Amino acid sequence: MKNLYQINTRVWLTEIGRSLGRRATLDDIPDVALDDFAGKGIDWIWLLSVWQTSAAAQTISRSSAEWRQEFAHTLPDLTEEDIGGSGFAVASYVVHRNLGGDAALARLRERMQKRALKLMLDFVPNHMALDHPWVVEHPDYFVGGSDADMAAAPQNYFRAQTQASAGGRVFAYGRDPYFPGWPDTIQLNYGNSALQDAMMGEILRIAEQCDGVRCDMAMLVLPHVFLETWGIESGPFWPRAIPRVRQKSPGFVFMAEVYWDLEWTLQQQGFDYCYDKRLYDRLLAGDARLVREHFLAGLDFQNRLVRFLENHDEPRAAAVFDEAKHRAAAVLTYLSPGLHFLHQGQLEGRQKRVSSHLVRAPSEAVDAGLSAFYERLLAVLRSAAVRDGVWQLVNCRPAWDGNGSCESIIAFGWEKSAAERLVVIVNYSDHQSQARLRLSFSVSDQESICLKDPLSDALYVRTGLELAVSGLYVDLPAWGVHVFAVSL
Repeated sequence: MKNLYQINTRVWLTEIGRSLGRRATLDDIPDVALDDFAGKGIDWIWLLSVWQTSAAAQTISRSSAEWRQEFAHTLPDLTEEDIGGSGFAVASYVVHRNLGGDAALARLRERMQKRALKLMLDFVPNHMALDHPWVVEHPDYFVGGSDADMAAAPQNYFRAQTQASAGGRVFAYGRDPYFPGWPDTIQLNYGNSALQDAMMGEILRIAEQCDGVRCDMAMLVLPHVFLETWGIESGPFWPRAIPRVRQKSPGFVFMAEVYWDLEWTLQQQGFDYCYDKRLYDRLLAGDARLVREHFLAGLDFQNRLVRFLENHDEPRAAAVFDEAKHRAAAVLTYLSPGLHFLHQGQLEGRQKRVSSHLVRAPSEAVDAGLSAFYERLLAVLRSAAVRDGVWQLVNCRPAWDGNGSCESIIAFGWEKSAAERLVVIVNYSDHQSQARLRLSFSVSDQESICLKDPLSDALYVRTGLELAVSGLYVDLPAWGVHVFAVSL
C-alpha cells in the first residue's frame, strides 16, 4: 500500500518565506523536509495549487462577502495579500510565476526523485478561470447561455467579451449540478470535440512535469453526468485521455476526486485511484455496521480507493472527531487497503481548515498526544505486513451468548509471511464491547502467540490452542483500538 501527503503549496511557501524574510519559491523547500517525508514512509507528495491562477478570480475572491466571512473565520487578522484566489481557477497550466515557474518545479522534482518521492499535481477538467485566453480565442470551448438563462439563474451565468462578439456572450460558470456555479470559473463544453482535444494537450503537458494527477471533480465530465447537467451530448474523455497519456508517460498515475457512487465507473475508465468519500462519511457518522459492510467490497475495488480523514475540502479531522474516535477512525482508514491520504496539518492535530483561496494558514499549537499517535501509526504503515502484505477482513463472534456488542467491533489482518503479520481490532462505538475473533491465519495448537501493540506497547501472550478453538478474546472500551504485531 502507498501513502500520499497533500500540501497546500502556497501556504507552505508563505511559512517558509516568513523564516527567510522574503518571498519563497519551490527552490526554497528544504531538503530536510523532503528527507522527513521519505523517512515517514510517504510515497507521494501532492502539491496543491501550483498553476498560474487568475487575476480575475483573485478579484472575485477578495470581493465576495460570503467567502471573506469564511476567510476571516480562518484568519482573524486577514489581509488582502492572504487571498490569492482559488487554485482551481486555472489561468494557465504553467507553474505560477511567484512559485518559481516550471524550472523551479523541475528542480524540486529532481530532488524528490533522489528520495523516491513521487510528485502529484492538479488537473481541473471541468472548468477554467474566467480570464483564460480561450474565452476570447475559442469561445466555443465553453458552455454558452442566453440572456434569459442569465436572468433566470444569475448565479449560474455571466457575460464575457470574445473576439467574435462586440457585445460579449453569455457563458455558464463552472458548476456541480447540486450547487450554484463557481463565480470565478467558466464551464468547459465536452460536447465540443475540439475542446476535448485541447484538454488532451493540456494533460499531456502536465504529465511531462510530474508522476501523477489528482483530477478535480472527475465525474463531472462523464457523458451521462454532463448530459444531465447541461443537456449536451458528449463523447467519453477519460477512456481516450488516460491511455494516450500513459502511451507517452508509462506508469503515470490518475487519481479521481469522485462522488455519487461513481468510483467503480471511473476505475473502469482507467483511473488508478478514486476518492472513498463513502468510508469517510460512515466513519464520521460512527456506524460500525456500515463501516464493516464497506470493507466487504472486493479487493480489486478497495485497493484502488483513496482513504482519507480530511483534505482541503473537508473539515479538519481534529475538529469533527473527538480524540478517541479520531484515533479509531484513523486506524480503520489508514490500515485498510487502498491509497492512504494524509493532509498537511492533520498529523499535528490542526483544527482550522484552510480554503484553497488562501495563501496563509493560522498559527495553531500542535496537539502533542495526537502527533505522537500519528508517529506510531506511520511506523505501522511502514511495516512490511502493510506495505506488501495481503489484507483480509476478520469475522467477529459474540464473546458469550446474548452479547451483541461484537457488532461494534471491526477487525482485519495483514499478512506478508509468518514473520510479518498484523491484526487490527477497533471498537467503533461509544460503549465497551467484547468479541471473539477467528484470525485470518493459522497457528499451531502447541505454539505460544505473542501479541504486541505498537500503538500502546501493550503485550499479550495467548496459546495457539485458544486461538484455534475459541478465537482471540478482546474487550475494548469505547473507540478502543488494538493493532497487534503477531509473533510466535
